[in-house]
This record gives sequence, structure tokens and C-alpha cells, in this order.
Amino acid sequence: MNRKTLIITTGLAAAIIAGAATFHRGKRNAELDHQAAVKAEGSVAVTLVPVQERSFRPAVAFTGTLLAVNRAELKAEVAGRVTRVLVQEGDSVGAGALLGAQDEDDYQLGVQAAEAQAAQARAQALQTQRDNDRSVALLEKRSITRQAAQQAETAYHAAQAAAQAADSNLGLARLRLKKARLVAPFAGQVARRAVQPGEMLSPGQTAFEIVDNRKLEIRADLPAEAMAQVKVGQRTTFRSIGVDRLVEGRVTQVSPSLSQDGRTLRVRIEVPNVDGTLKGGLFVEGVILGEGATKAPALPATLVKAQDRDAEVFVAEQDVARRHKVVLGPEQDGYRPIVSGVVLGAQVVDSGKDLVSEGSRLRVISSAAPNSANGDSTPSNAHGGSAAGGK
Repeated sequence: MNRKTLIITTGLAAAIIAGAATFHRGKRNAELDHQAAVKAEGSVAVTLVPVQERSFRPAVAFTGTLLAVNRAELKAEVAGRVTRVLVQEGDSVGAGALLGAQDEDDYQLGVQAAEAQAAQARAQALQTQRDNDRSVALLEKRSITRQAAQQAETAYHAAQAAAQAADSNLGLARLRLKKARLVAPFAGQVARRAVQPGEMLSPGQTAFEIVDNRKLEIRADLPAEAMAQVKVGQRTTFRSIGVDRLVEGRVTQVSPSLSQDGRTLRVRIEVPNVDGTLKGGLFVEGVILGEGATKAPALPATLVKAQDRDAEVFVAEQDVARRHKVVLGPEQDGYRPIVSGVVLGAQVVDSGKDLVSEGSRLRVISSAAPNSANGDSTPSNAHGGSAAGGK
């Protein structure tokens, strides 16, 4: 590269760097100017949602833990050293799939030896049967003594018993081999693998845990006063950490009696989980929905934490944020009924609520108005006014 080319290249690089720096400096200055203007104005940009009337069914709240309906701990049934482990935790397996084995070669040799002994015993029994049949025919012709015929019959019965004993020993050998092979009792996933090749397993020691998450259940204990409201077949909805939607289930069993202390009623809720989104062990909070419906003022469930009954919201009153403490009922279909705290039609701060405090001036960038049909909301004109009078 000659000196002229080097100078041109260096100049271009410097110009590009200078241009990028100027661009970013201008962008940063514009953002600082915007922040300064907002600060000078003293207002917070927010969106509003109205308290609207919606229909709610009677509901009984519950908490519980999701568990797989089909789950099993596979425990060793015979003593032996683990010779094979064919799966890892998280692997999907079919019903009857081999997961691991103990002393498989030894038990297989035991089966082969028992098969040989059984074959020999059956052959001996067949021969004594022929001898007995022949002795019966000869006795009829008075060609042998009755004592000789009885000896042949005794030998036949002894050989038959020996053959049956050999068959039993073969069955036991095959059973030991079967028990030495740990197989999946149903299709599912390996939730836990507790063994490694070379380890000794004793009878009763856990080797694997298999779960089928396609159908889950919740066993919930309800207050005794709920027994008149809860029935088999009722719909349930619940939320869980890590799941950003309401999940549905059905009550499939209601205990015929209360707990021993008479305070709780056990119910079983089944939850389909074909896509495998939910996992066993998740803690859930939800409601069992009863019959009929009543109307009540409501807010979107996203405005407050799912587990909170008591919460705080900010209501826009003449472009000023006012803190209101509210009492809420359990969530249904994305909304929570308001027991007390704000009135129907009040405009509640949604987006921007984390930046708002009591007395903050509000600059409404959008608001929503209730739909008279079912209380759903539709956005109004962006930058438009609200019931509280936005700028």
C-alpha cells in the first residue's frame, strides 16, 4: 500500500468514526432534552383502563400442587449389580421400554440352565409314561407281575412330579430375569435416575422415577362450607408461576366425607396437558366455578399481582393520580371483581403505573372505554382525552 492510499484510507476511517460519534451524541442529547422537558412539565405518560361491569360466576378459591396422574417409582425387586442403564433424566420412553438391568447375564444363564433341566425332566416323564403304558398292556396279558406294573406306574408319577418341579424352577428363573430388567410401566418421561452402572441394588431401592405429564391432577383441600357449592364436573381455572395464561381443569372427584377434624373437604381436579407446558410440582392458585352469574365492577387481572386480594391502584382524577386501596375477588377469564375500593367507570392507571405516586400529574397517551355488551374495552383515540380529562 502506497503513502497516498494509506492517507485516504485513514481519512475515511476517521470520518466514519467522527460521523458515528456525532450521530450517537445527537441521539443522546435528544433523549436528554426529552427527559428534561418531561421533568419540567412534571407529568407521567400513562394509559388508562376503566373499571367496567362484567359477569362473574360464584367461585371457590383453592391452592394446590400439580402432580402427574400416572407416576411411578421403579424399585429393585432382586439384589444385584447394575450392568446396564439405557436412559437419562428427561428422556421420553414408551410403555415396556427397558431402562436398566441387574446382573442380566447371570440371570440369563440361570434361565438357560433351568430350561435344560426342564427339558430333561420332560423327556424322562415321557419315557416313564411309555413304560407305564406298556406295563399295563403286559399286565392284561399276564406277561408281567402286578408288582412290576405298580413299580412302572410309581416311576411314571415320580417323573411327572419331577417335570412339574423343573417347569416351576424354569418359571422362577424367568421371573428373576424379568425382575432384574427395570422397564417403564407406561409411556412418559424419566423424571429421576438414581443408579449408575456398577452399583449394587438391594430389593426396595429406588432406581428410576417415571412420570406422564400429559394428564395432571390437583388435590385441593377446601373449607367445609364449600361442600354445598362444589360438584363433580365443574370447571376450574388457575394460574402458576412460569405460565402466562389461565389454565383450565375439571373437578373429577369430591370426597364423600370431610377430614377427620371436620374442617376441610378434599377434591381432585384433572388438568389436560397434551402439549406438556405444565410440569408436576408447580404450585397453583385458582377457583372452582359454580352455577349462575352476577355482575360486578372489574379490572383486568394484569393490573395487580395474581395472589393479592388487597392491592393498590392509581385512579386518574383531573389528570392527577390518586391512590386507592382495593379488595379483589379471584380471577375469572382475565378479570378480577372489585369487592371495594373504586367505583364503576373510574379510570385506572395501567401502563406507567410503576412511575406514578400519589399526586403525580398524568399525561394520558391512550385510554379505553367499556363495551356495553360484555364489559370488554376498546382503545380510544391515542393521545385523546379520558373520563378524568387527559391532555
